[in-house]
Amino acid sequence: MTAPSLARLTVVELRKLVDTRSGRWLLITIGVLAAALVTLQLVFGGSGDRTFAAAFLVSVLPIALLLPVLGILLVTSEWSQRTALTTFTLVPRRHRVALAKVVAATLAGVASVPVSVVVATVATLASGGEWTFRAELLWYTALAQIIGVLMGVGFGMVLLNSPLAIVVYLILPTVWTILGATIRSLREAAAWLDTGVTTMALFEPGMTGGDWAKLGVSVAVWVALPLAAGLVRVTTREVA
Repeated sequence: MTAPSLARLTVVELRKLVDTRSGRWLLITIGVLAAALVTLQLVFGGSGDRTFAAAFLVSVLPIALLLPVLGILLVTSEWSQRTALTTFTLVPRRHRVALAKVVAATLAGVASVPVSVVVATVATLASGGEWTFRAELLWYTALAQIIGVLMGVGFGMVLLNSPLAIVVYLILPTVWTILGATIRSLREAAAWLDTGVTTMALFEPGMTGGDWAKLGVSVAVWVALPLAAGLVRVTTREVA
């Protein structure tokens, strides 16, 4: 039997994002929250908040928060729902399945940007706001969302348990951010190792070489390292 191609495996993984109840409701929640936050901004914000750029950036926030959870569920659902045995029987080379999950998560991160564009467009039309916008924000937002969702995939691969991975993902970076902000001796390290800080630079005008270096280091620690460790765990763990 011919092994399924990476493209076919990726399509399967993308379907899993919407086929499961948790994934489907999470996607709905992301869309509702993005629309709700933009609506609140239009109702209670000032005239400066009624622009396409402002609506776009606000819609990005709930997506950035919850998209990594979707990445976690994409990995851990195989183990919590006991479908890993079936998956790895059909595709014995586990690293190909893991790669397909990474590609699917990356595509989900890219696809989140048009969602923000649609929400911002509707909000701007409804409010009669200005259409001011920096085009490079589209690419930088896509990069930030990809980093976030792959970070979730990495945590999911390492822990292979949905509740544990979600809790660790939400708490560990937050604790590190708090420590970096409150302990003076950690501030310099936090500037290089806090993805919350390094990715925010993407949304500010004029990314410098230093900003890109800090982003690269933080991504290596919080994304590349968990993905590498998670790949080892996924390919070696015994499936019950």
